[in-house]
Amino acid sequence: MARQKERRLTFAEPDIHIVEMFFEMMRVERGASENTCEAYLRDLRDYAGFLVHRRRSLKTVTAADIRAYLTSLAAAGLADTTAARRLSSLRQLHGFLFAENLRPDDPSASIEGPKRARPLPKTLSIEEVDRLLNAARSVQAVKGDPEKRLYQQARIVCLLELLYATGLRVSELVSLPLRAVSGGGQFITVRGKGNKERMVPLTGAAREAVNAYLPLRANRAGENDPWLFPSRGKEPHLTRHRFAQLLKEVALQARLDPAKVSPHVLRHAFASHMLENGADLRSLQKLLGHADISTTQIYTHVLDERLRALVEEHHPLAKKTPQASGSE
Repeated sequence: MARQKERRLTFAEPDIHIVEMFFEMMRVERGASENTCEAYLRDLRDYAGFLVHRRRSLKTVTAADIRAYLTSLAAAGLADTTAARRLSSLRQLHGFLFAENLRPDDPSASIEGPKRARPLPKTLSIEEVDRLLNAARSVQAVKGDPEKRLYQQARIVCLLELLYATGLRVSELVSLPLRAVSGGGQFITVRGKGNKERMVPLTGAAREAVNAYLPLRANRAGENDPWLFPSRGKEPHLTRHRFAQLLKEVALQARLDPAKVSPHVLRHAFASHMLENGADLRSLQKLLGHADISTTQIYTHVLDERLRALVEEHHPLAKKTPQASGSE
């Protein structure tokens, strides 16, 4: 009841009933939690105040009013991400009005949100990946149990070599079936997003890591266990969370910042290093399992940034300040 009163005090009198209907729909039809409703309310509260100031209601607001609102957010110095989120919230509200025939149009439908720069993926240098792999080969996970120590060491090496050799998503990696590497072939078949299969080649180092791991796995896994990385926990195979924990432990041993190392960062490193060494975008798209090549193109920006930094650091003229020439 207290929240309903707070909501009533937020919006102009003509809009109170409409807004209550909107939140009721969110809770009942979409199953939104109270926290989700509160998040929408926070975004819409500022919009409601703007409408009151312009003497507009939800039924009379125009696309020009909404554009003016977005302009006011930019003038107030709000981040593009915040403005985009608020626009998304008011679009939900106006879409509801239109769907419920509370007004004949949706004034937010034609509004373009602020362009949000796509963040460059975090990655590691080749030297940092080498340090990570070397640390994995010397990891001492369990003391006093040589057999278990050998198994866990072989497993983490296998995980890292496979990940860096293939650029698999972490979910694809930890859920690999045993048959994916049976026969010691040069390729593995991966079932990725949308249940689509793709063939991914293995490096020599990855094949060696798999061959070293498999006998140790056979001694610990059940005879009919179908997973390459089985688990004795609640999940039948190694979880993404547990692998991320193991990777951070290896990062510490490699003297790398654990906050900068994750399975996804290694996937980014695979893609970036492939481009650096001459791979084309179409081939990389297939290896990564991207449905759209525009997703793969983000790595060209990583390469561009590295080349720019390389020139600025090593070009003999990059750090020189041009001297003003005198008049002749």
